[in-house]
Amino acid sequence: MQSPLPVRNGVNATRLRLPGEGPWDTAMDYVLERFGHVDPDGIIERFERGEVVGMGGIPLTAATPLTEHTFIWYYRELPPEERIPVEIGILHQDEDLLVVDKPHFLPTTPGGMYVAESALVRLRVQLGIPDLIPMHRLDRMTAGVLLFSTNPETRGKYQTLFEKRRISKEYEAVAPVREDLDLPRIVRSRMIKSRTYLLAQEVEGEPNAETRIELMETSGGLGRYRLLPHTGKTHQLRVHMASQGIGILNDSFYPELLPQAPDDYSRPLQLLARSVQFTDPLTRLPVEYRSRLSLDAFPGA
Repeated sequence: MQSPLPVRNGVNATRLRLPGEGPWDTAMDYVLERFGHVDPDGIIERFERGEVVGMGGIPLTAATPLTEHTFIWYYRELPPEERIPVEIGILHQDEDLLVVDKPHFLPTTPGGMYVAESALVRLRVQLGIPDLIPMHRLDRMTAGVLLFSTNPETRGKYQTLFEKRRISKEYEAVAPVREDLDLPRIVRSRMIKSRTYLLAQEVEGEPNAETRIELMETSGGLGRYRLLPHTGKTHQLRVHMASQGIGILNDSFYPELLPQAPDDYSRPLQLLARSVQFTDPLTRLPVEYRSRLSLDAFPGA
């Protein structure tokens, strides 16, 4: 559903569905009961200033009946964020596609405590492209190649590539070496991740996650691995590496969840989305985008 409010400072307006009935006479009554514990005066002021709108951008007032609108939109009041000391590298940009090197520690999209400090919002502001949308996601702690659509008219063609698994991705990781582990190997398992639980889990059942693990070189007890995921489950590569007894270096989740601590920018997760390959749906030509970043924990990298 298209928002009637434009992107502001790189951030989309928030959409809220109003209940069809209830004890609230007005839309503002409902919003106050739901969010009034945060900033009741601020909510009232937004309605009075006409900053809460319905379909077509129609402003709501304090007296607008609850049932007059099914959806309303408004801009969130965002707290100040400390800048994450990393920069995004641009690998390719045209009228349809933007390809970047996302650094470690920067989330792909807004969420939780990170809104302005996300790759999406930073790039929208930096490049002046409010319609920018990510075609896929990388974990906050994972660096590497990330694709964005810059053109709503051609976006669906690129989305289809991901939906039909016509994208080949290659990752690199640094992890300990197990002399008794035969590589290359394909790891398959059934993975689940609850919205309320931090970690992904492997459970009994039909496999829904598959990764090919290859060892490229070794040095000082560490290995540089090539990871080729056939599926794209959350934390799949981290879980599959840990399940083989070769957890990725500096991973605070797998195989053991470490106590929460501030980010240590000198110890990034040693996982990199090295390349993405596909046949461009517009030109019909094969393309490959490769990261210029490296994993500095591996000697000589």
